[in-house]
Amino acid sequence: MHIVFYGPEGSGKGTQAKLLSEILKLPILASGDLVRDAAANDRGIIGEVCRRTLAEGKYVADSEMFVLWKWRLKEDDAKDNWIMDGFPRNIEQAKFLDDKLDKYGYNVDKVFYLNLSEEESYKRLIARGRPLHDGSSELHDSPDRIKQRLEIYKEGEEPVLEYYRQKGVLSEIDANQPIEKVHIDILKALKQ
Repeated sequence: MHIVFYGPEGSGKGTQAKLLSEILKLPILASGDLVRDAAANDRGIIGEVCRRTLAEGKYVADSEMFVLWKWRLKEDDAKDNWIMDGFPRNIEQAKFLDDKLDKYGYNVDKVFYLNLSEEESYKRLIARGRPLHDGSSELHDSPDRIKQRLEIYKEGEEPVLEYYRQKGVLSEIDANQPIEKVHIDILKALKQ
């Protein structure tokens, strides 16, 4: 099983990935973890790009994300089944992922689109108040940074949804519901 959670920040991708991971016993490959880890630990160009991008409240550019994901997909726990959280975010990333997976001889089996209104996403992110990276006192989830990221997400949303819709792997889940109800809807969609 190769499952992708897609949706705006605050839609519960990480929470739902964790709940599903516990049931299916699959590792979670999380885009945000890759970026925060590189920002905190990588002293090279990739780490610098991740630190700067986080400080600006933006998403890391595709070229750097591709490098991070090339590294991550070569790790032992990424060679079999997994749940992916926060990647792809745009159509170029979706095509990159398919190209990489094709080289390994498998595909994305299911994409759960956690559909959440922009207003609710904003409210959840403000409440979350996540720091830029471990050890940082500056907020990644500041009002200006949240607005920037949600605008960027919205630009890429429809092409990604259409891409996975055409592949027949997209399941739309109402993420405005309580966590438990979203989880139940995901389990139902997984059985279909």
